[in-house]
Amino acid sequence: MDRRAGTRTDVIPISDAPSAPGAGSATATRPAPVPRPTRPTRPAGHGRVGVVLVSHSQELALAVRRLALTMAGSDDPAPVSATGGTPDDGLGTSAVLVAAAARRVDQGHGVAVLSDLGSAVSTVLALLADADEHGLPFPVRFADAPFVEGAVAAVVTATAGGDLAAVLDAAEETYRQHKTGRPHL
Repeated sequence: MDRRAGTRTDVIPISDAPSAPGAGSATATRPAPVPRPTRPTRPAGHGRVGVVLVSHSQELALAVRRLALTMAGSDDPAPVSATGGTPDDGLGTSAVLVAAAARRVDQGHGVAVLSDLGSAVSTVLALLADADEHGLPFPVRFADAPFVEGAVAAVVTATAGGDLAAVLDAAEETYRQHKTGRPHL
């Protein structure tokens, strides 16, 4: 509305708008879809929290990684490394492989580590207890969370730019989410 002239010259009735069905032609056409805005890429050097997924099986670790990255839905996801098994491709957990995975995903903002089963947890906790001796990046923290749900929550939060505390909280919160929608007694 032009306040000086007291007229509403900039207002067009919806029925006369160029995108209105039937406007300007004998047949109604659908307006062109609005393109989705692209997410800006993060500047170089602006890192995120890394996530390490530790399983007894390399195949399982890789599958959980794929799921978590898919659920994050980003062309620019947080760094995620999957490690599982032993150096000779057997089932188990290797502290050497876990340490290498943590170094790979380190961007200077911390690393969250999740693992699948009890002995993998023990291996990770022993490794973290002597983090300096093993050359782990700082800080590296263990997420006490379900492996699959925690991994998805951690990767989504890290991809969104959450700090290490937020990534750990998101992963650990999955313990308190009941699958039936009602609390267990």
